[in-house]
Amino acid sequence: MAAVRLDGLRAYVDDPEHTWRSLEKPPAPSERPLIGDQLTTSPTASSASTATEQVPAAASHPPSHRRPPTFHRVGGPRRCWDWVLAGDPGLGHLQAGWSSLVSMTVYLAVGYGMSNALGVPAMLGMLVCGLMGMVSSFAVAGSTPLRLARAILCLAIPYAAMLPLASWLHPDRPLELCLNVFTVALGNFLIRFGPIGMLIGIAMFSGFSVGVTADIPLEDCGPLFVIAVVASVAVLAARLLLCYPRPRKDLLRTQRAFVVQARRVVNAAATALDPDAGQAIAIRRISRALHRLNVTTVTIDGHLARPEVAADPHLAELLHQYLFDAELALQGIGKAVQQIAGRPVPAKLREAMAVALVIARDTHLGQLDALGPAAELIRQQTTAMPDGATVNEDEVRALARRVADLLDVLADALAHWLNLGWSSPTTQAKVSFQPTVALERNRPAGTGPAARRVGAAQGGSGWRRAVPYWRLTLHAGAAAAIVCPIADAINPSRYFWALIGVMITFGGTNTTHERLRKLAHRMVGTVAGAVIGIALLHLIGPGHIYWTLAVIVAAIAFGAWGFQRRYAYWLTGLVAALVQTYGLTTPYRDMDWLLTQRLMDNALGILVATACAALIFPVPTRKVAREAQRGYLSALEHLVGQVAVRWKEPDAPVRLRGAARGVDAALLQVQSAVLPLVRMPLAIRGRSGENLLALLGTATQHAHELAAAADIDIDLAPHLRTRVDHITEVFASSLHALDRQIATGERDGTWIRVSPVIHELESVLSGPPGQRADRLHVALRELAALEEVLASIADTRGLTIIAAPPAAVPVADGATTSPVPAGVPSAPPAVSRDAASAPAGSTIGASAGNKAARPLASAAAAEEPFRGAAGNAGAVTLTGSLRCPEHPRGCEAWIVVVTSQGERRALAQVAGGRYQVTGLTPGTYTLIVISTAHAPNAQSLLVRPADGEIRRDIVLPSAS
Repeated sequence: MAAVRLDGLRAYVDDPEHTWRSLEKPPAPSERPLIGDQLTTSPTASSASTATEQVPAAASHPPSHRRPPTFHRVGGPRRCWDWVLAGDPGLGHLQAGWSSLVSMTVYLAVGYGMSNALGVPAMLGMLVCGLMGMVSSFAVAGSTPLRLARAILCLAIPYAAMLPLASWLHPDRPLELCLNVFTVALGNFLIRFGPIGMLIGIAMFSGFSVGVTADIPLEDCGPLFVIAVVASVAVLAARLLLCYPRPRKDLLRTQRAFVVQARRVVNAAATALDPDAGQAIAIRRISRALHRLNVTTVTIDGHLARPEVAADPHLAELLHQYLFDAELALQGIGKAVQQIAGRPVPAKLREAMAVALVIARDTHLGQLDALGPAAELIRQQTTAMPDGATVNEDEVRALARRVADLLDVLADALAHWLNLGWSSPTTQAKVSFQPTVALERNRPAGTGPAARRVGAAQGGSGWRRAVPYWRLTLHAGAAAAIVCPIADAINPSRYFWALIGVMITFGGTNTTHERLRKLAHRMVGTVAGAVIGIALLHLIGPGHIYWTLAVIVAAIAFGAWGFQRRYAYWLTGLVAALVQTYGLTTPYRDMDWLLTQRLMDNALGILVATACAALIFPVPTRKVAREAQRGYLSALEHLVGQVAVRWKEPDAPVRLRGAARGVDAALLQVQSAVLPLVRMPLAIRGRSGENLLALLGTATQHAHELAAAADIDIDLAPHLRTRVDHITEVFASSLHALDRQIATGERDGTWIRVSPVIHELESVLSGPPGQRADRLHVALRELAALEEVLASIADTRGLTIIAAPPAAVPVADGATTSPVPAGVPSAPPAVSRDAASAPAGSTIGASAGNKAARPLASAAAAEEPFRGAAGNAGAVTLTGSLRCPEHPRGCEAWIVVVTSQGERRALAQVAGGRYQVTGLTPGTYTLIVISTAHAPNAQSLLVRPADGEIRRDIVLPSAS
C-alpha cells in the first residue's frame, strides 16, 4: 500500500492539478492537531485570544470559480515576480523608485515650463525643482492621500521661503555661514517632532544651500516661490494618479512574500534531504530561509497595526494568529530537517519526506488537502521501521513524525489564513489586535527604540532634564560649527558639502558603529556612482540635454529604490545624477578632482559629527546593546506573565502569540545592537556575540512553542495554581536579577532555577489523556527549556545559580507543606559557582536541549534570596493606561522611571494600552514615555509610603 501511495505522490509532483484528488482521503480535520483551537476541561469554557470554533480547512474552500482575486494574488502558484517580492516584501522599494521617477519627471517638466512662462532662466527653475524632486525621493512618503499632500506641501513652502533669505544674506559671508550652521542645528531639532518636522528641517537646509550655491537674484525669488508651489501641486496630482497609496494591496503583497519565503524554506529542506547534496551548505540555506521568513512575518505584524491596512481589529488578530502558527510550523519543519540531514535514514522514509516537502512547495494553497496523504505516508514509513532500533533510529523516527505532524498543522493554518481573504470569519477573536512590532522604513526596528530609551533615561535633575530633548541639536550644531570654517577655508564655493555630511550623519543612525558604517557606505556609493556617472557623461557627450535629463531622472529613481536596502545604492544613483549636473558647468577633465573634493568634504562632516556625538552627552553603543538585551528580557517576562494569566483566568484578554511576536521584535533589536562594525575572523573577535545571539535565538524558539502550546483553556486545582504562581514569580525575580546585572555589570545577583519545579509540576498533573493534556505538557516542557537557556546566560554573566524552593501547597488538615521531587534529598548542600565547576555532574550553562538539572539547594538557602528578589516591604505598584488619538488600538511604547538623581529605576513595556511598574520605593521620580511614533513625554511622579498602588493614565498628544 505504501508503495502504491508513494507512486501516487510522485505522480502528484508531476501533475498536481489532476492527481491530488485520486490520493487516499486524508485524516478528518477533527483528527488533526488544530493550532489555535480552544480545548477546555469543561464544555462551557471559552477562549480569550482565539476563535472558539475552527472551520475545517477542506470544508471552508469555496469553488475555484468563486474565489476572488485576493486569493489568487496571495496563494496562487509560483510566478516570475516572486523573486522580487522575496527581496522586497510589499514592493515598498520598487514603489519608492517609481514614485521618484514620476516626481522627478514632473518637477523638471513643470520647472522648465513655468520658468519660460514667468521669465526666469530655465536652468535656474529646473535646478530649484530638481533639488525638490531629489529630496522628495527619500523624504516624502504617505500611506493616505492626506498625509501625502501634507508632506509634499511641507517640503515646498519652507524650501521656497529660504531662497530669498539666502539671496539677501549672500553678500554678508560671516552671517551666511552662521545661518547655515543654524539651519543644520534646527533641522536636527525638528526631527523630534516626527516625519513632518524632519521634512521641514531638510527643506530649510536644502533651500538655503541651493540659494547660496546658485547665487539667486532677489528679484527672482518671488517667481521661484510660485514655481515651487505649482510644481508641488502638479507632483501631488501625478502621484495620486500614478502612485496612489494602497496600504491594503501592500499588505497583500507582503502576504504573498510570506508564501514565497515559506516555499523557499520547504525547498531548502527538500534539498537537504538529498544524500548527494552538500549537507553543510544545505543546512545554512535552511537557516537563511528561516531568518528571512521570520523577518517577513514580523513585518506583516507591523503592517497590521496600521488602521488603513486592517480596519477590523478582530480580523487582524485572526490573521496574526494564523500567520504565527504557519511560521511556527515552518520553523519546526526546518529545524527537524536540519537535525535529520546527514544522518543515516531509510531510503523509503527519506524519499517520502522529500516528496512530501516538494508537494508542500509546489501545491497551490487552495489544494492544501494534498499534504494530508503525504504526511500520512511519512507516518507509515516511520511505523515500518524495524523494532529494536538504535538511538539514532529512534531520533530519526521521532523527527520524521514531527515533520508529518507539522505538515498537517501548516495545511490547517494556511487554509484558515487564506479563508480570511474571501469571507468574513464565522466567529470573531475574543481579543482585538494590539501592535507589538515597531516598523522603521517598512522594516522591523533596529537600535532606534533602545537608543531612545537610553537617551531618555540620561536626563537628571535641573538643567540635565533638558538633555534628552536637545542632545541631537547640540551634536549637529557643534559639528556644523567646527566643520563650516574648515570647509570654507579649503573650498569656499562648496563648503556646504561638509555640512551635508553633518546633516546626513544623524539620519537613521543611533550608535557610533552605525554612523561609521554609514560613512563606509557613502564612500563606496560615491566611488561607484562617480565611475558610472563619468562613463555615462562621456557616452552622452556635451549638448544632449534631453539624454542628460533622462539619466538624471533614472539615476535618482534607482537611488530611491535602493535607499531602504543599502545606503550605498542611494549614493550610487545620486552621484551618477550629480555627475551629469556638474558636467553642464565643469570641464570633463576636472571631474575626477571635483568628485574627490566632494567625497573628502562629506567624510570630514561625518567624522566630526560622529566625534561630537561620542563626546557631547553620548549614548554609547554598549549601553544601547545592553538596553536592547534588557528589552528582550522584559518581553520574555511579559510572555511568561501572560501564560500564567491565561491558565488562571481563561476569560482574560490575553494575546500569547502577540507577546511571543514582541519577543521576536526584541531579538531583532538585539541583533542590530550587537552587530560588529567590521566582521573579523572568530580567532580575532571572539565568540561572545555569536554565542549570545545563538542562545537568544534558542530562547525565542522556545518562547514561540510556549505561546502556541499554552494557549488552551484549563481548569487548574487551587494547589496547582499556587505552584504556577510560584513558578512565574520566581522566574520573574530571576529575570530581574539578570536585568540588573546587564544594567550595572555587578556579579552579585542570583538566578533561581525553576525548571526542576516545572518538571515536578508536570509529573503530578493528572487528567484524561488527549490533545489538551498533551499541549499542557508541551507548554511546561518549553517553559522549563526556556528557563534553562536563560540560566546558562545568567551563568556566563556571573550570577550565582541556585534552585527554587518548592511552593507551599495545601494539605488535608489545612496546613501547608512544600513538596520535594522524588529522588531529591530534603536538604542537600547549597550549590555555589565553584562547586558547580567540579566534576559532580552539575549542568549550569548547559544547552536548552539538556534537561538534566543541577542538584537542588536547600529550601532554607533558596528561600532567603528569593524573598529578597520577589518584593520589598513598602513597595508601590504603578499602573495605568496609555492612549493616543492616532493609535486607538494601542500605541507601541515603553515606560521609563527615573529617580531624581538621574538613575533609571524601572522599565516596562506598554501592552494593549496598559502598563504596570512594580517595586517603587517612596520618593520623587520622572515618568518618561518612549514611543517610535511620538516625541518623548515626561511627567513628574510622587510616590508616598502609604500609596500602595498608584494609577496614572497617560494621553499622548498627536504626532502631527
